[in-house]
Amino acid sequence: MSSKKLISFVFPVFNEAENLPALYLALESVLTELDFEAELLFVNDGSQDASLLLLQGLQSQDSRVKIIDLSRNFGHQIAVTAGLDAALGAAVIVMDADLQDPPRVCLELLAKWQEGNEVVYAQRRTRNDGFFKRLSARFFYRTLRKLSDIDIPADTGDFRLLDRRVVDEIKKFKEHNRFLRGMYSYVGFRQVAVQFDRDARLNGKSGYPFKKMLKLASDGILGFSTYPLKLISRLGVLASLLALGGICYVLFMKLFLPQYVVEGWSFIVIAVLFVGGLNLFMLGILGSYIGRIYAESQNRPLYIVRKSYSRSEGIES
Repeated sequence: MSSKKLISFVFPVFNEAENLPALYLALESVLTELDFEAELLFVNDGSQDASLLLLQGLQSQDSRVKIIDLSRNFGHQIAVTAGLDAALGAAVIVMDADLQDPPRVCLELLAKWQEGNEVVYAQRRTRNDGFFKRLSARFFYRTLRKLSDIDIPADTGDFRLLDRRVVDEIKKFKEHNRFLRGMYSYVGFRQVAVQFDRDARLNGKSGYPFKKMLKLASDGILGFSTYPLKLISRLGVLASLLALGGICYVLFMKLFLPQYVVEGWSFIVIAVLFVGGLNLFMLGILGSYIGRIYAESQNRPLYIVRKSYSRSEGIES
């Protein structure tokens, strides 16, 4: 039996059939330079293309390849969670399957880990994305750092190395609306950045369209900040001050300048619409937090595995 340490690589996969062959070739060239054993954990997150068939083909020729086939699409963060739950390595590297996360960066992550760091996160120096994606990402990370109760590094995704101790702590987190980047920061330990240039997606469409980006952003803010709740009270004070100003204005006009008072309902309608809109906005914030409480109280499983494939263990379950 080999005395080398085992390193786990976790890849969430959703409709990545066009990218998997190139990803595997890039990984092979990196793995030959490692003085570690490796397991390649691919989590098939309900792909509708030939991703699972391609993964099965890779697994038939490489015993390091393991497949976790989820029963449906549970989302990127849940797929990564399933991979972390199954990973056996002394360290776990999480990366996307679209080759935007260059596999060669893993060598730098491992070098930093061997220096004693327990979380080594890949921080984007540059990113080959569209203008809107770059602008929205920059705005999101800066806003999250200001609002969050913890320090979440800017320009980082899920591409990082986690020591086994960190993985074991992350596995204790059972919330359904997951923002893993916040969890990585929350658990602490010795963390260090590795700068890299993010490549363009090799093929296919992004797994994070605008709607999913908004969902991830809300999970990050609502999961790691109570600022929106504090905002409600501040907006309430602002509305009260504006209402007080309106009352003073009306009384002044009635008492001192009655000839300029225009009879009608315009002012009343404007005031009612303003206060009504403000109330709905504040109820929406409360509803978001209450919805998260409801989801947690249901205590449903985070994901369901249809089948796992692992040649190295001699099982197919």
